[in-house]
Amino acid sequence: MQERIREFVVAALAGMNYDVDGITGDTDLGPAGLDLESLALAELSVQVEDEFGVKFEVEEMETTALMTVDQFTADVARRIAATAATGTAA
Repeated sequence: MQERIREFVVAALAGMNYDVDGITGDTDLGPAGLDLESLALAELSVQVEDEFGVKFEVEEMETTALMTVDQFTADVARRIAATAATGTAA
């Protein structure tokens, strides 16, 4: 599941005109890597929410900016599992 999420995230970033060549699981989403600004993080989060049925809170964007691609996809996978277990958006 995490690989599917990663592929979706990379495709979404490419669609947002980010250079995805050379992205690895260790690539930071924030200033140390892709340098996604808050609007880009919000757009990515909305796309992930729509695709996978999970929910992010606005307050989480700062934490998300500090994640690597692998950390973000693992977080999304955890939210999907929690949603499946409880039947509600995590």
